[in-house]
Amino acid sequence: MRSRLFDQYMDPLLDGNRAVCRNIIQDEIAANTPGRKLYEDILWPAMEKVEKLYRKDEINIVTEHMATRINRALANQVQQALKRSGSNGKRILIMCAEGESEELGAQMCADLFEADGWDVFFVGGGVPNDEVLSLCGQLRPEILLVFGTQPHGVPDIRALVDLIRDVGCNPTMNIMVSGGIYNRADSLWKEISADLFAPTAQKAIKIANGAEPRVPEIRTPGAPKKRRRRRSPVLAAAQA
Repeated sequence: MRSRLFDQYMDPLLDGNRAVCRNIIQDEIAANTPGRKLYEDILWPAMEKVEKLYRKDEINIVTEHMATRINRALANQVQQALKRSGSNGKRILIMCAEGESEELGAQMCADLFEADGWDVFFVGGGVPNDEVLSLCGQLRPEILLVFGTQPHGVPDIRALVDLIRDVGCNPTMNIMVSGGIYNRADSLWKEISADLFAPTAQKAIKIANGAEPRVPEIRTPGAPKKRRRRRSPVLAAAQA
């Protein structure tokens, strides 16, 4: 299914042809194609393809913006077609760097986690780290998922991870990262001290469902906090 529909979808998507893209998705929904399959076979790979083409300067920012907005509008429609599981009693907080592509990826993660039975709290991008910290303490989610595709967002995420761990607002919460930048820069997720990494939304759900609560660090009273890590070669390469 992916090769046929994906190829049919990509050309009008890059042309900014909303009507053709919408008809392709609506026809599949009418044919009872599972919503999850539409995410996996069309919308998610199309998002990755657009991001890759833009990063390699094979499309301009106008094309990237049009394609991303079409994808996001259709993701809103497909979300209604997702088959939903019963609640698993777990919470996940999802955030992302600022930008349409980051918002789209994080939104699709939120949709799929919700369909899988998670209680999802999606804050999007542009939220200050101290407010994310406060929300982690208030909601006490099992997972904080951070989605990102661009290198410039990495330092702020690294600072957020440090802040959460230093304050200890939710010690057993796992921090998971996903998105193109972590796929391209091998081991970057380890360099920023995330607990979990998932290359796709589907794998994020599988990993999250199998993750044990994080074991908090035990600090001796009065012991100095860990020194900030030096800038690593992996992080430097991701930012280049």
